[in-house]
Amino acid sequence: MSKVAVVFWSGSGNTQAMADAVAAGAQEKGADVSVFGPADFSADMVSQFDGIAFGCPAMGAEVLEESEFDPMFTSVEGSLMGKKVGLFGSYGWGDGQWMRDWEERTKGDGAMLVTDGVMANEAPDDAALAECKALGAALA
Repeated sequence: MSKVAVVFWSGSGNTQAMADAVAAGAQEKGADVSVFGPADFSADMVSQFDGIAFGCPAMGAEVLEESEFDPMFTSVEGSLMGKKVGLFGSYGWGDGQWMRDWEERTKGDGAMLVTDGVMANEAPDDAALAECKALGAALA
């Protein structure tokens, strides 16, 4: 059984809904899933999981949430080499540049992205939730 971590930050609940769908997709494929907020996940935990889904909405000028999520993500980047990773999050403006930047950053860390990053404009619709489930399944 594979072990999957879902690590996310949500301000409005949109990314929370996406995280729930990612976890469900991994569980449906038989994975043992653990869900964490950014304060509860650290670099020394990365090796405990076969795959990790990171979720964060776009903030400010299309960047990751800066007080909790980005510092945690920065701290784990050195541990992502060769790790199966998925990215997801919601946005309310712009065109998703934060996700493209995040994908490039994660690839630069040596992680293996299992799917393209999943984005939802505001609340995730059925299609975005289905993509989140597929992301979870790919991590499992």
